[in-house]
Amino acid sequence: MLRAGQFLQNRYEILELIGSGGMSDVYKARCHKLDRLVAIKVLKEELSSDASFVAKFKMEAQAAAGLSHLNIVSVYDVVDEGQLHYIVMELIEGITLKTYIARKGKLDAKETVGIAIQVAQGIAAAHEQNIIHRDIKPQNMIISRDGKVKVADFGIARVVTAQTQGSSAVGSVHYISPEQARGGYSDARSDIYSLGITMYEMVTGRLPFEGDNTVAVAIAHVEEPITRPSIYEPDIPVSLENIILKCTEKKPERRYASVTEVITDLRRVLLHPDENFVMMAPEIDYDADTRPISEDELKVINLAHKSYQPMQQELESDYPQDSEQDMNASSGIERILTGVGVLVAVIIVAVLIVLFSRIGTLFRSGSGLGHGDTQSSIQTETLSSETGPQLADTEVLAPDVTNLPVDMAEAKLKEYTLFSELQYEESDTVEKNKVISQDPVEGTVVSRYSAVKIVVSTGNGMIDLQTLALTSMDRAAAAATLAQNSLKAAFVDEYNDTVAVDNIVRYEPAQAREGETVTLYVSMGPAPVMRTVPDLYNITEEEARQRLSDARLNPGEITRSYDAVIPQGYVISQDVAANESVEEGSQISFVISDGPEPPQQRYLASISTSYDLRGAFGPGMEGTTLKLEIRLRQDAEDGSKYQTLMEATEISGSSVLPIEFPVIEAIIPGAEYGEVEVVNAEAGQVLASYPVRFFLTE
Repeated sequence: MLRAGQFLQNRYEILELIGSGGMSDVYKARCHKLDRLVAIKVLKEELSSDASFVAKFKMEAQAAAGLSHLNIVSVYDVVDEGQLHYIVMELIEGITLKTYIARKGKLDAKETVGIAIQVAQGIAAAHEQNIIHRDIKPQNMIISRDGKVKVADFGIARVVTAQTQGSSAVGSVHYISPEQARGGYSDARSDIYSLGITMYEMVTGRLPFEGDNTVAVAIAHVEEPITRPSIYEPDIPVSLENIILKCTEKKPERRYASVTEVITDLRRVLLHPDENFVMMAPEIDYDADTRPISEDELKVINLAHKSYQPMQQELESDYPQDSEQDMNASSGIERILTGVGVLVAVIIVAVLIVLFSRIGTLFRSGSGLGHGDTQSSIQTETLSSETGPQLADTEVLAPDVTNLPVDMAEAKLKEYTLFSELQYEESDTVEKNKVISQDPVEGTVVSRYSAVKIVVSTGNGMIDLQTLALTSMDRAAAAATLAQNSLKAAFVDEYNDTVAVDNIVRYEPAQAREGETVTLYVSMGPAPVMRTVPDLYNITEEEARQRLSDARLNPGEITRSYDAVIPQGYVISQDVAANESVEEGSQISFVISDGPEPPQQRYLASISTSYDLRGAFGPGMEGTTLKLEIRLRQDAEDGSKYQTLMEATEISGSSVLPIEFPVIEAIIPGAEYGEVEVVNAEAGQVLASYPVRFFLTE
């Protein structure tokens, strides 16, 4: 345990212990070289002799030191000093997100999204460096006094390698992903799961899984379905709820593929909280008769197929007699089928002979019919045969008009002396203005001049956005065009080198139904040129300005401050750390040293007396009270100045008021005299006044 006042590296002065964890203690300290407060995480003494713990501790430092982001706690230094192993980090004055949730009970949707975006940006920066945090939880998120949220404690983070697979489960059990709980492979999507649980806790004020012990909670993460946040918080926007549910899917492949995708959807929540735009993975009904085959099942089938052929060859070699019997049986079956085929052919020929003989009889007897009745009689006689129903002169067979354009269908029905009765409905399979179905169906006997109901497709109700030429418009024109087609617009700004600012780069989806939302990606012009911030520490103001100019950056606010280490006229600190990337032309503010602070001169006085209320007001004041105030008054050219020595207090009229002030500091430095006044606070009346004299002290 380090003590207050102890120095490390002759540079870091320990001020106080501010936290303690399983592996380390965290101290608040002052860096006297840079005159700033820092946090120092020191490996616990009992673990310093354990090589594995020291290695893990150093791994944390190496992982975190490579990260530089506004939403990640910065690591300044990593030190081995004898038996001490410690990390010097940025000190964040604020509270953890866990404490913040506990104080507020739960957060509203807008605040939840704002915090989640900042946390996700920090996680995304780590993932870009192939670093998985693996312990995302509100306790590791610090909200500073200015509202910034930073991710801390990469204590179990590790560089992604093949060794990650099969590693033991780590992380806090209430926020752990199912794959971590099983001790399986964990990647960036494990952090996404833990982020989802954190968002769940923010918006509902509770954790989704509780249990009597850590094992029960871990099993719940693996097996139990998560309760929808809207059960506990009915006002949660549907989009935010679906983001949480997608982040906390049991299977990693059903979650967001990256934290960047989470950030994109969270930003859309701020613009369109009530829109359901989150693309969830399709649900699979495993109890259904038919379902899509999964990739895992396909692999099993392929594996079985590959192993089938050698197995079949082995079976044939083991049982040659059975194979021969099967071949003989197959030959017998073929002979039987051949005989059946001949018999069927004979029957068909006999039927055809009977049919043609009847047709011949029909034509021979047709000469006795009137000319106008010939066609109908042929039709009636033909249909009265054994091949179809017998039709009267007032009947016809309904023709097939399905899949015909509606105008052709109506024309065909007229040819059969039938009328059409139209109905319309949407269809995903039949083109617009073509017939989906008919009633009665083809071949049904119907009366002439009766109606056939035909259902005509209106298409799938989708509007082909390509026909709207949105990419030739700017933001306002595209939104107006969508509104004219009963569609809503959602905007996402993105950099683009070729499309003019505020013009549409692309859109999605390609088709949409009335009332749906189309996402328009709007050009922000070319992406800004990024510049590296130079190190301005301990150089003159002129040199600092020149370095900023060379980096194509501009000086921001320049302030001055006393500093016991940095010489007068040299830079003490800068608001953006060296080597950070910022947009070209950005302003970098810095502080110039005024040298050591001069000794302060103080003018002090004292007084020791009392004020007897009985002597001032007489015995008639017994049983009454006065509200009295004691103050210092000093007179200056621009008027009197006052300083309260005793706040207004209820005093009994029969008591003596002590006026004891051993140290009174002058209101006006350099003023030699003043008055200590007893004032009736309610009436503003000065009841007594005592002169005091001030003396210079250092």
